[in-house]
Amino acid sequence: MSQQLSSSRLLELKVVDESYADKVLEFVVRNKQFLKEWEPLRNPTFYYLEAQRQLLIDDRLSMERGNLFKVWMFKKDQPDQIIGSATLSNIVRGAFQSCHLGYRIDQFEQNKGYMTEAVGLLVRYAFELLKLHRIEANIMPRNKGSLRVVEKLGFQHEGLARKYLKINGKWEDHIHMVLLNEELET
Repeated sequence: MSQQLSSSRLLELKVVDESYADKVLEFVVRNKQFLKEWEPLRNPTFYYLEAQRQLLIDDRLSMERGNLFKVWMFKKDQPDQIIGSATLSNIVRGAFQSCHLGYRIDQFEQNKGYMTEAVGLLVRYAFELLKLHRIEANIMPRNKGSLRVVEKLGFQHEGLARKYLKINGKWEDHIHMVLLNEELET
């Protein structure tokens, strides 16, 4: 699978297959403590090469079914190191034409504009190529950096989902942020 989105600035966003399991494993191990606060509890086997290989296979199958689109972020000047990922998940067609947005960045690449750049590309892909109507992002109120990303891109606050997701072993409230594809409304 060799789909790729390029930014005009610094990033390559690539759809990868299981042959990238070692690179994905490097990313998740390098960021294990940093991402712990923002992700579900992970079984120790999550940090094994075979687990990452299987997750990439599962992602590929979900993409083939049309309910997922996931890219891994690479800097153009460091094409062998993953610095993050961005995902359109739970893609629903029919009358809904919607998905959920998720993303994560390397602890050493925060506050450099990479995630805003990547999510902006992904939003354009979702609206122009996938023809989705709505993208939803659910973000913990204390995750100010993540909120800034979607706010810069025009996402609107639609409310608070109480105890929405179990993150790091605790049910967490999430701010429900939404972006509509205004082009499709006409």
